[in-house]
Amino acid sequence: MRSHATAQLIGGRSHQCDATGTYATGGGTRAYALLDGIGSSDEVRDWTRAYARRLARAAAREGAEAGLRAVHAQAGAEPDRDTWKAAHLPAAVAVVAVAAPEAPLVVAWCGDARAYLAPEGPTLTRLTTDHNMRQVLLDLGTVPGPYARNTVTSYLGDIRDTPAIGVVTAPARGRLVLASDGCYEPLEDHDLELDAYLTGTPHQAARALVHAAVSHAGPHADNATALVADL
Repeated sequence: MRSHATAQLIGGRSHQCDATGTYATGGGTRAYALLDGIGSSDEVRDWTRAYARRLARAAAREGAEAGLRAVHAQAGAEPDRDTWKAAHLPAAVAVVAVAAPEAPLVVAWCGDARAYLAPEGPTLTRLTTDHNMRQVLLDLGTVPGPYARNTVTSYLGDIRDTPAIGVVTAPARGRLVLASDGCYEPLEDHDLELDAYLTGTPHQAARALVHAAVSHAGPHADNATALVADL
Protein backbone atom coordinates (compact mmCIF):
# COMPACT_ATOMS: atom_id res chain seq x y z
CA MET A 1 0.00 0.00 0.00
CA ARG A 2 1.34 3.46 -0.89
CA SER A 3 2.24 5.65 2.07
CA HIS A 4 1.28 8.90 0.35
CA ALA A 5 -1.21 10.21 -2.19
CA THR A 6 -2.27 13.44 -3.87
CA ALA A 7 -5.75 14.52 -4.91
CA GLN A 8 -6.72 17.57 -6.96
CA LEU A 9 -9.84 19.27 -8.26
CA ILE A 10 -9.80 22.21 -10.66
CA GLY A 11 -12.75 23.98 -9.03
CA GLY A 12 -14.04 26.89 -11.07
CA ARG A 13 -10.66 27.85 -12.53
CA SER A 14 -9.65 27.57 -16.18
CA HIS A 15 -6.45 25.66 -15.36
CA GLN A 16 -5.16 23.40 -12.59
CA CYS A 17 -2.16 25.42 -11.39
CA ASP A 18 -1.51 23.57 -8.12
CA ALA A 19 1.16 20.89 -8.32
CA THR A 20 2.87 18.38 -6.06
CA GLY A 21 6.16 16.55 -6.20
CA THR A 22 7.87 13.84 -4.19
CA TYR A 23 11.44 12.61 -4.21
CA ALA A 24 13.20 9.81 -2.29
CA THR A 25 16.93 9.36 -1.87
CA GLY A 26 18.70 6.02 -1.62
CA GLY A 27 19.28 6.67 2.07
CA GLY A 28 15.59 6.71 2.90
CA THR A 29 15.00 10.48 2.96
CA ARG A 30 11.74 11.52 1.34
CA ALA A 31 10.54 15.01 0.41
CA TYR A 32 6.95 16.08 -0.24
CA ALA A 33 6.28 19.40 -1.99
CA LEU A 34 3.15 21.34 -2.87
CA LEU A 35 3.02 24.51 -4.97
CA ASP A 36 0.03 26.76 -5.59
CA GLY A 37 0.53 28.73 -8.79
CA ILE A 38 -0.37 32.42 -8.89
CA GLY A 39 -2.63 32.95 -11.88
CA SER A 40 -4.36 30.58 -14.26
CA SER A 41 -2.76 29.84 -17.62
CA ASP A 42 -0.85 27.17 -19.52
CA GLU A 43 2.40 28.91 -18.61
CA VAL A 44 1.67 29.04 -14.88
CA ARG A 45 0.49 25.41 -14.89
CA ASP A 46 3.62 24.13 -16.63
CA TRP A 47 5.98 26.28 -14.55
CA THR A 48 4.40 25.18 -11.27
CA ARG A 49 4.58 21.50 -12.19
CA ALA A 50 8.26 21.80 -13.11
CA TYR A 51 9.13 23.69 -9.93
CA ALA A 52 7.23 21.24 -7.71
CA ARG A 53 9.45 18.43 -8.98
CA ARG A 54 12.53 20.64 -8.69
CA LEU A 55 11.72 21.60 -5.10
CA ALA A 56 11.08 18.02 -3.98
CA ARG A 57 14.40 16.89 -5.45
CA ALA A 58 16.38 19.78 -3.97
CA ALA A 59 14.81 19.40 -0.53
CA ALA A 60 15.44 15.65 -0.38
CA ARG A 61 19.09 16.18 -1.27
CA GLU A 62 19.87 19.40 0.59
CA GLY A 63 17.26 19.62 3.34
CA ALA A 64 13.92 21.42 3.45
CA GLU A 65 15.18 24.94 4.14
CA ALA A 66 18.29 24.80 1.96
CA GLY A 67 16.36 23.20 -0.86
CA LEU A 68 13.61 25.82 -0.74
CA ARG A 69 16.12 28.67 -0.62
CA ALA A 70 18.00 27.23 -3.60
CA VAL A 71 14.85 26.86 -5.68
CA HIS A 72 13.66 30.30 -4.54
CA ALA A 73 16.92 31.75 -5.84
CA GLN A 74 16.57 29.89 -9.13
CA ALA A 75 13.09 31.31 -9.68
CA GLY A 76 14.27 34.79 -8.80
CA ALA A 77 17.16 34.56 -11.26
CA GLU A 78 14.95 33.79 -14.26
CA PRO A 79 15.13 36.29 -17.13
CA ASP A 80 13.09 39.49 -16.66
CA ARG A 81 12.41 38.92 -12.95
CA ASP A 82 13.99 42.32 -12.25
CA THR A 83 12.09 44.18 -14.98
CA TRP A 84 8.55 45.44 -15.51
CA LYS A 85 7.78 42.07 -17.10
CA ALA A 86 8.06 40.34 -13.71
CA ALA A 87 4.38 40.92 -12.95
CA HIS A 88 3.49 38.71 -15.90
CA LEU A 89 5.88 35.86 -15.12
CA PRO A 90 4.78 32.62 -13.41
CA ALA A 91 5.08 32.44 -9.62
CA ALA A 92 3.83 30.18 -6.85
CA VAL A 93 3.65 29.78 -3.11
CA ALA A 94 5.28 26.61 -1.83
CA VAL A 95 5.56 24.23 1.10
CA VAL A 96 7.94 21.28 1.39
CA ALA A 97 8.36 18.66 4.12
CA VAL A 98 11.35 16.35 4.50
CA ALA A 99 11.35 13.13 6.51
CA ALA A 100 14.74 11.47 7.04
CA PRO A 101 15.64 8.34 9.04
CA GLU A 102 16.29 9.02 12.73
CA ALA A 103 15.54 12.73 12.30
CA PRO A 104 12.62 15.07 12.95
CA LEU A 105 10.31 16.18 10.18
CA VAL A 106 11.40 19.54 8.75
CA VAL A 107 8.96 21.81 6.94
CA ALA A 108 9.86 24.95 4.98
CA TRP A 109 7.48 27.27 3.16
CA CYS A 110 6.91 30.61 1.48
CA GLY A 111 3.39 31.91 1.06
CA ASP A 112 0.12 30.43 2.28
CA ALA A 113 0.25 26.77 1.27
CA ARG A 114 0.07 24.88 4.57
CA ALA A 115 1.42 21.82 6.33
CA TYR A 116 -0.46 19.97 9.08
CA LEU A 117 0.52 16.96 11.15
CA ALA A 118 -1.47 14.43 13.16
CA PRO A 119 1.29 12.75 15.22
CA GLU A 120 -1.11 10.84 17.45
CA GLY A 121 -4.56 9.85 16.20
CA PRO A 122 -6.74 11.97 13.90
CA THR A 123 -6.22 15.43 15.46
CA LEU A 124 -4.29 17.77 13.15
CA THR A 125 -1.82 20.39 14.30
CA ARG A 126 -1.07 23.20 11.89
CA LEU A 127 2.69 23.58 11.42
CA THR A 128 2.91 26.63 9.15
CA THR A 129 2.01 30.32 9.46
CA ASP A 130 0.62 32.03 6.38
CA HIS A 131 2.70 34.63 4.56
CA ASN A 132 -0.18 36.86 3.46
CA MET A 133 -1.75 40.20 4.35
CA ARG A 134 -4.32 38.58 6.60
CA GLN A 135 -1.54 37.27 8.84
CA VAL A 136 0.31 40.60 8.68
CA LEU A 137 -2.78 42.42 9.90
CA LEU A 138 -3.47 39.84 12.59
CA ASP A 139 0.10 40.22 13.83
CA LEU A 140 -0.48 43.99 14.05
CA GLY A 141 -3.64 43.44 16.09
CA THR A 142 -5.90 44.58 13.26
CA VAL A 143 -8.99 42.72 12.11
CA PRO A 144 -8.33 41.80 8.46
CA GLY A 145 -10.93 42.31 5.76
CA PRO A 146 -12.29 39.36 3.76
CA TYR A 147 -9.85 39.81 0.88
CA ALA A 148 -6.62 40.29 2.84
CA ARG A 149 -5.85 36.59 2.55
CA ASN A 150 -5.71 36.93 -1.24
CA THR A 151 -2.47 38.95 -1.15
CA VAL A 152 0.57 36.79 -0.40
CA THR A 153 3.74 38.35 0.99
CA SER A 154 6.22 35.63 -0.02
CA TYR A 155 6.42 33.33 -3.05
CA LEU A 156 8.75 31.65 -5.52
CA GLY A 157 9.71 34.32 -8.02
CA ASP A 158 9.85 37.08 -5.38
CA ILE A 159 13.16 38.91 -5.92
CA ARG A 160 13.35 40.82 -2.64
CA ASP A 161 16.67 40.43 -0.83
CA THR A 162 15.23 38.83 2.29
CA PRO A 163 12.33 36.60 1.27
CA ALA A 164 10.10 35.32 4.05
CA ILE A 165 10.82 31.61 4.39
CA GLY A 166 9.42 29.77 7.37
CA VAL A 167 10.98 26.66 8.89
CA VAL A 168 9.63 24.36 11.59
CA THR A 169 10.43 20.90 12.95
CA ALA A 170 8.05 18.28 14.32
CA PRO A 171 8.09 14.59 15.22
CA ALA A 172 8.42 12.49 12.07
CA ARG A 173 5.46 10.27 12.83
CA GLY A 174 1.77 10.23 12.11
CA ARG A 175 -0.09 11.68 9.14
CA LEU A 176 1.26 14.68 7.23
CA VAL A 177 -1.08 16.87 5.18
CA LEU A 178 0.02 19.54 2.69
CA ALA A 179 -2.82 21.72 1.39
CA SER A 180 -3.34 24.61 -0.99
CA ASP A 181 -5.54 27.51 0.12
CA GLY A 182 -8.29 26.26 -2.18
CA CYS A 183 -8.37 23.13 -0.04
CA TYR A 184 -8.30 24.50 3.50
CA GLU A 185 -10.06 27.89 3.18
CA PRO A 186 -13.55 26.68 2.16
CA LEU A 187 -13.56 24.27 5.09
CA GLU A 188 -12.38 26.93 7.55
CA ASP A 189 -14.98 29.37 6.17
CA HIS A 190 -17.68 26.85 7.12
CA ASP A 191 -16.12 26.09 10.53
CA LEU A 192 -15.25 22.57 9.43
CA GLU A 193 -12.18 20.76 10.74
CA LEU A 194 -9.84 19.13 8.24
CA ASP A 195 -9.47 16.26 10.72
CA ALA A 196 -12.95 15.02 9.82
CA TYR A 197 -11.80 14.00 6.35
CA LEU A 198 -8.60 12.16 7.27
CA THR A 199 -9.94 8.66 7.78
CA GLY A 200 -8.94 5.77 5.57
CA THR A 201 -5.91 5.49 3.33
CA PRO A 202 -3.90 8.54 2.22
CA HIS A 203 -5.68 8.35 -1.15
CA GLN A 204 -9.11 8.28 0.49
CA ALA A 205 -8.22 11.14 2.84
CA ALA A 206 -6.78 13.36 0.11
CA ARG A 207 -9.83 12.82 -2.11
CA ALA A 208 -12.21 13.51 0.76
CA LEU A 209 -10.45 16.79 1.57
CA VAL A 210 -10.54 18.23 -1.94
CA HIS A 211 -14.09 17.11 -2.66
CA ALA A 212 -15.31 18.68 0.59
CA ALA A 213 -13.42 21.89 -0.17
CA VAL A 214 -14.85 22.35 -3.65
CA SER A 215 -18.36 21.40 -2.59
CA HIS A 216 -18.30 24.08 0.13
CA ALA A 217 -16.62 26.77 -1.99
CA GLY A 218 -19.57 27.50 -4.24
CA PRO A 219 -19.44 28.59 -7.89
CA HIS A 220 -16.05 30.34 -7.58
CA ALA A 221 -14.12 27.40 -6.16
CA ASP A 222 -10.34 27.64 -6.41
CA ASN A 223 -7.99 24.82 -7.37
CA ALA A 224 -7.96 22.41 -4.41
CA THR A 225 -5.00 20.13 -3.76
CA ALA A 226 -4.07 17.90 -0.85
CA LEU A 227 -1.06 15.66 -0.36
CA VAL A 228 -1.43 13.15 2.47
CA ALA A 229 1.49 11.05 3.69
CA ASP A 230 1.79 8.50 6.49
CA LEU A 231 5.24 8.93 8.01
